[in-house]
Amino acid sequence: MATKKTLGLVMIVKNEERCLEKCLKAVRNLVDEIYITDTGSTDRTVEIAKKYGAHISHFEWINDFAAARNFSLEQSECEWNLILDADEYLIDGKRRDIERFLAGEARIGYIELLNSYKESDGEISKSKIKIPRLIPKGIKYRGAIHEQVDSDLDGVALPLTFDHDGYMQEGKGERNLDILLKELKNDENNPYILYQIAKTLWILKRFNEADDFFEKFYNNSKNIKSDYRKTGIISYIYNLSEINKNDVGIKIIENEKNNLNDSADFYFACGMFYMKAVLSDINKYINFFPEIEKSYLKCLQIGENKKNDGVVGCGSFKAAFNLGVFYEVTGNSAKAREYYGLAGRQGYAQARERLKMLK
Repeated sequence: MATKKTLGLVMIVKNEERCLEKCLKAVRNLVDEIYITDTGSTDRTVEIAKKYGAHISHFEWINDFAAARNFSLEQSECEWNLILDADEYLIDGKRRDIERFLAGEARIGYIELLNSYKESDGEISKSKIKIPRLIPKGIKYRGAIHEQVDSDLDGVALPLTFDHDGYMQEGKGERNLDILLKELKNDENNPYILYQIAKTLWILKRFNEADDFFEKFYNNSKNIKSDYRKTGIISYIYNLSEINKNDVGIKIIENEKNNLNDSADFYFACGMFYMKAVLSDINKYINFFPEIEKSYLKCLQIGENKKNDGVVGCGSFKAAFNLGVFYEVTGNSAKAREYYGLAGRQGYAQARERLKMLK
């Protein structure tokens, strides 16, 4: 009988008493050992880690996430390692679900991460991504910020889902931006770094600054086939809408329709973009008014694809709700009730409220 492979949880932490216990409590039955590298906590982080029997190590922070990750991985004696941050919590998946993967050949395991974030109107939304986090011993990371697994091994999607609430916390954006800008000095045309800078500035609502980096990212990524390019283009469209660079946005949408024809997130961004463009200058952009309806209908046609990354609801209740709004403001009450009802049946509370008001 084959010997059961060991799995270690490997983390780097600093001042994570808010969330560390929730993280460890959820994942402890998935792993055999816990290895935690502290980079300078002044709160109860280390105390909480010890409570869960973690192997504790310390690393002097040098503004380099890959260096810290690689040091923490060196502490593990397990054959496989699961890398998590303290604000990530296992919500679906058990050890038996990944035993066959662990018993197989060396590959990279991708988990599903649900990122919670606050919309401008205060609504909490979730986006989902597949991200490489379960790796065999010996694999390392590269990149001072938004570090990546440095490996050419094949990737496999695992039945493990984690919730992430880090984007709900403030203060990390400026720190990340400083590291990213230093990274860019060493590779000024790197599309991935340009994308991360642009998106960080976008999240910080520094839209005009973000525009320069989005443009450079877009021009330097045209020959790249990667999920981050799709996400970057969608974020770029939202950013252009914020600064009313509508002509540029229209051109990019037309250029990318064929490439992103299967993305509900792309068409949702198009619907939002066209709506704001028409409102900003109705005489100039009135010809794009029908594109609002077409975009959201396309979202519903594509639907929610569980295999793809994106914002939860763009292919279902969010698109249906926005169609309801569109039909309500254009005087089509029957259609408005139809799509509010569709969104409401999918659990969207705002749609139920609008439906009550219409009735």
